[in-house]
Amino acid sequence: MRLRASVLTFAAALLCLSSAWPADSGWPQSIAIATASPGGVYYVYGQALADILGKELGIEVTAQATQGATRNIILIETGHAALGLITMGIAWEGWNGTGEWTKGQQFRAMRAILPMYDSPFQIAFAKRSNVKSFEQLADKRIGAGPRGGTSGSYYPRIFEMLKIPVVLSYGSVEETMSQIAAGQLDGVVLATGVPVPGLFKLDQEQGMDYVPFTADQIKILRQRMPELSDSTIARGAYPSLTGDYHTVGLFNFVVANEDLPEDLVYRIVKAAFDKHAQLIEAHSAAEETIPANISRDTFLPVHPGALRYYREIGIDVPAVLAGDR
Repeated sequence: MRLRASVLTFAAALLCLSSAWPADSGWPQSIAIATASPGGVYYVYGQALADILGKELGIEVTAQATQGATRNIILIETGHAALGLITMGIAWEGWNGTGEWTKGQQFRAMRAILPMYDSPFQIAFAKRSNVKSFEQLADKRIGAGPRGGTSGSYYPRIFEMLKIPVVLSYGSVEETMSQIAAGQLDGVVLATGVPVPGLFKLDQEQGMDYVPFTADQIKILRQRMPELSDSTIARGAYPSLTGDYHTVGLFNFVVANEDLPEDLVYRIVKAAFDKHAQLIEAHSAAEETIPANISRDTFLPVHPGALRYYREIGIDVPAVLAGDR
């Protein structure tokens, strides 16, 4: 799938950098990173990555607010974004055309380039709601983030599998937190990095209770959704979280459109790892953004530019991921 000219306009000459990496004449003048809604980890991470890449590569890089992973895959496929942040569960659905949101279409323009972090599934309620267990969730008003995000895609199915009737509301993370603070929603369900800035702030201001999955529920979810893995949120990650929170999670990746130039993707990956400390400064979840975690990709082809970087530093990438299928 060729990137649309309106998104990636090629120029004969680009900005010259004072650094060792001049912009190549075959590069686009600007690229967009599809993230998620403000108030969530994707947006913070994507903005930090955009800042790093803009400075290191000498081209304009912007973080684009979106509805989340499903929308990001569509933007990559249609050429409206060069890079996107996704969870591997949503990527699996898109690659195979199995998710309801795909309408049977296979989305295969995305290539893995950069491992991000694990996204634990987390459920939090305002203390005034006095909800501390799954048995108390029935008929509660719960925010699930943007409908097109990982949370909005997974939680309706999770509650259906666990036979728990709830009233889900969709919107940006910022909107959801404001509605909880105003008493319009009882709680929130999220699948994203930790801590979620908006949730952390709300917890500081009014206190939250974190409702854990039971061991049996985790077993059911992992049997029916094999892309899920065991995950833990450490105590203290949020002000009111006084014990480890055992849950399930999905790993996140930065993916690129398959048609991005190989040398550009190589330099994107190298810049991200060279400036790893800046990503961590933006959000602690980026501590998991390390080269070895490319192994958390089990099915997406790796972009040739990223593959070159990993092989140069001695990271083995399975042959099945090193080329198109």
